[in-house]
Formats: sequence, structure tokens, C-alpha cells
Amino acid sequence: MAAIFAAKNGAQTTLLERTRDGGRKILISGGGRCNVLPMRLDESRFVTDSSPNLLRRMLRAWPLREQIAFFENELRLALVEEPESSKLFPMSNKARDVRDGLLAYATRAGATLRMNTVVTGFGPHDGGWRIECDGAPPIDADALIVATGGLSVPNTGSDGLGLRELARLGHVVNPVYAALTPITATDSPFAELSGVSLRVKLSARDADAKRAATATGGFLFTHHGYSGPSVLDVSHVITRSRADAPARLIAQWTELGVAEWENALRPQGNRTVTGALRTSMPDRLAAVLLKLADVDSTRSLAELRRDERLRLIEILVSCELPWSGDEGYRKAEVTGGGVSLSEVHAQTMESKRHPGLYICGEVLDAFGPVGGYNFFWAWATGRAAGIGASARAR
Repeated sequence: MAAIFAAKNGAQTTLLERTRDGGRKILISGGGRCNVLPMRLDESRFVTDSSPNLLRRMLRAWPLREQIAFFENELRLALVEEPESSKLFPMSNKARDVRDGLLAYATRAGATLRMNTVVTGFGPHDGGWRIECDGAPPIDADALIVATGGLSVPNTGSDGLGLRELARLGHVVNPVYAALTPITATDSPFAELSGVSLRVKLSARDADAKRAATATGGFLFTHHGYSGPSVLDVSHVITRSRADAPARLIAQWTELGVAEWENALRPQGNRTVTGALRTSMPDRLAAVLLKLADVDSTRSLAELRRDERLRLIEILVSCELPWSGDEGYRKAEVTGGGVSLSEVHAQTMESKRHPGLYICGEVLDAFGPVGGYNFFWAWATGRAAGIGASARAR
């Protein structure tokens, strides 16, 4: 996106891509469908250790409706809504159409694409910028845009080069961590539930209550622990707490609260406790929760003692999930932390330390939940950097 807008605004633009085809995170997103954008944007769901005000200014530079119009009118890529997840996908349901469309548009705009080019470093040179490449002569430029991403899913080409070089050049880089990543659990009472999925409300809070997150959405028991959108959206609290006191991970298994479960567990003829739970959750999960609550699954609701009912409701509404770690950058959808937002000018993404250097995307200290938020961030900051760099380069 940075290359597109730099070229569209008249700058002689070269895009350096380390892989043979580019855009591999686009290809794997949304299960190969590519969740291009969210249907609605809630700015409060972004996470940053930088100024929230700066973050909002950057987000608002290219509003959602304008981004949608760009994809549909400029790229000629029809988008369709998936209301149950509040996501926008290409009508073709093919992530490749998004990636190929962006590369083709960049070429039409006048950008030169250099694939299989591994950048090894960059720095100021003779009033401009010199980019060192592995096995090739250096490239000199009036302006340089760093859109290298973070450390997540390294087999797509992310190796942290941008973060390392920007730190070397004196930028403040807030501690990085894996975000939107599955959580692991060893010796868990839920180990036998691998493959079971449902919609839950999850919350994570660290011991000092400095960091907390809540998410409602899909939840999946895996061979190693927990995954699904709700898990990914709170995982940053877990990953960041590993260096300190472990955070608590709490699940509300259904939409029913304490009062609703009190009513659902009242005596109803010969109905069993298991029968009452099965109406709201998978059978296998119901069996495990009853075991945790030390309630006989064959008991009728009429036979349920008050202390048993209270224990069961506690587990149904606020069940603490044991966890041991996370899947790390290997499966993280995004890198948390990064270059502080205060290091760049909010309108142009230009570094405040080095004129002619522009920073955008995941390398910056901000990320959003699953559902197209991080593409929105990439498109918005990439466009701003492209326009900003083109003004200096012309």
C-alpha cells in the first residue's frame, strides 16, 4: 500500500520484497479467504503502549468507508460482508485475489517490484538513504519506507530486520511480544476436549490489574491448549504476564449469567443436571465441567444440593482455565510492541529522528483484534507513509 501511494503521487518507487511472490500473510489470512477489513471499526480495541491519541489520529487518516471504496473502486475487488463475524471478505473468497490485485495495482501505478531481494541493512547516506542487499549492489534513495512487519509467522518472511535497524538508528522500540496467538496448557483437565468448539466470553487479567482484555467469540480446545478468536484476542495479556506473575484466564461458557443459570438449574420433572447443561453447550464439555464441580452427572435437578448448584454455577460463569504458555511468534497473527508512535509524525509516518525515513504497519507499536483490524492498520499507515515519502522524493 505504501508503494502504491508513493507511485501514484509521482515518486519513482521500488518495492523490495524478500520472498519470490510477496504478500504471504495476505495469502494465509482468514483461512485463505483474506479478511480484508472489519465491517465496523472500534478504535478502543487497539492495543498500544504509546499515546492513544496518536493512535486515533493515525487510524482516522484513512477512514474505513474510504478504504472500502479503494478496494472496490480502485482495485475492482468486490467485498462481501460476513455479518456473524463482522468481517469483510473478497467476493471470490480467495486471498490470492487481494494479494495479486495489490501487486498489479502497484505496477500500474508505476512502482518497480524487486522480488527475491533480501535487505540486510539501511542507513543515512549522502543526504538520502542507502539500502544494503544480500548479493546485490546497494540502492540509494531520497526516501525510505520501512514496512517490514514484526516477528510473527516467520516462515512468511518476517525476521525482525526493520525492528533491529530502527533500534540501531536510535528509535525507541517498546518491548515486543507475540500477540493474537494460541494459548498452551499442560496437564489440563480439558485435555480430552481437543476439537470441541463453542462461543464463549473470555477475560484475561494480570496480577497487578495493569493489563486486562475481554473478548466474546469462537473458542476451540486444541491438543496443546486453547485457540479461536476469543483466545487470540486476549492472548497478549497472557504472553506479557509470563515474565511476571501469571495472568488469570476466565471463561464464561454460555451467554447465561448467574441468575439465568439459577433458573435453568431449578427442578424440572425428572430432568438431569447433564440434560440442563446440554441445552447450552457440547456434551463433552458439559461432562468435564460437572466433573470439575464434583457433581454426579446422573443426578436429577431435584436432587442437586445447594452447595453443588453454587459450585456448578461458579464454573459455568467464571471458570478459571489453567495455562502454561503460548504458541509464540510461530503462530501469532501479529507482533505486539514495536517502534513507539511518538517516534513518527502522525500525518506522514516520517521519523522524527531521521528525515526521509518513514515507518508503517506492524513494526509500529499498535495492533488490533482479529477481524481485519490489523489489515486496516497496515493499509492506513502504509498509505500515509507512501504519500509522505513521495512528497520528499519528487
